Amino acid sequence: MTRRTSHYLVGRSAWTRETQKRIEQVASYRSNVLIAGPSGTGKELVARALHDLSPRFEAPFVPINCAAIPHSLFSSQLFGHVKGAFTGAQHAALGCFRAAESGTIFLDEIGELDLDLQAKLLRVLQDREVVPVGGHEGIPIDVRVVAATNRDLEVEVAEGRFRLDLYYRLNVLLVPTIGLRRRTEDIEPLARHMLAKASIENGLPDKRLTTEALRLLEVYPWPGNVRELQNVMERAVLACESDVIGPEVFRGIISLDGLAARELTQPERTSKPVEIAETGFRSSDHPVPIFELRPKTAGEPGRSRNEWLTLAEMEAQHIYHTLEEAFFNQTAAARLLGVDRKLLARKIKKYAIKLPRSRMEESSVS
Repeated sequence: MTRRTSHYLVGRSAWTRETQKRIEQVASYRSNVLIAGPSGTGKELVARALHDLSPRFEAPFVPINCAAIPHSLFSSQLFGHVKGAFTGAQHAALGCFRAAESGTIFLDEIGELDLDLQAKLLRVLQDREVVPVGGHEGIPIDVRVVAATNRDLEVEVAEGRFRLDLYYRLNVLLVPTIGLRRRTEDIEPLARHMLAKASIENGLPDKRLTTEALRLLEVYPWPGNVRELQNVMERAVLACESDVIGPEVFRGIISLDGLAARELTQPERTSKPVEIAETGFRSSDHPVPIFELRPKTAGEPGRSRNEWLTLAEMEAQHIYHTLEEAFFNQTAAARLLGVDRKLLARKIKKYAIKLPRSRMEESSVS
């Protein structure tokens, strides 16, 4: 069997580069690995990359969803059983740990296990052997354990829902994953990769995204992370009859937190000056100069020191351009700026930034 490469993580963000490097560093070790991060962030992809780059790559990779195993079947499914161990056990079964011999077992959603099941798993990790249900002799195993969770296990330990000794056993090597909204640089390459994959799988010609469609994808918050993006791209491929996918295709597929359907289909905007009520200073607790918000054009001469932007002016300019980038959706703009939406609304009011009529109501938050 030919060793596969670790080209599982598509993207160009700092997180993608660092995680790829981390995988390559720890793949050859025998120690257990804990992959921790939000749902839909590619934890199983990380686990498969760890396996494929390890010396165990020719042996089985066995994924287990701990949350999906009924409590009564946990021991039998993971550790196996002997013939006649219980009603219906007409044949012996290896169990997942023995099925993964010399390879990797991936315990997904490990944080969902009850405490008594955690104790059984801890015994196996400590002794490196399993005792099948109905049996009495331990059977040695050579398996690398990779576990994943979307819970904060330190909090779970502190609140008595997860065993501290099991946490230490699993968290020898840590690989964290993060939400897609924190690595927006990955959205474009991921979307293009998923488009190509979905087109091939469905026997359709290659399709491409317009600039407007990409901008929309980059301001959407992606609560379902990479898994949601994959679903959206596959649906877009099937919904679009053209070879070019514009923002209108995403109507009914995603909802940009109240973004009106007509805004999904609007053509690319050209920057226009924001209208202001007056010049000079306005009355407030902290007077701020009112000025024209506009983009700097190519070839525009630099400002003299008397015309130099103040920090407040720069902040207002940046806020306006972020709002424009987010189609004047304040929730999306707040995410891009990394601030609370109510704070953004106060800044809009403070700098007297005039919004499109359809967005005026959002600025009423004080």
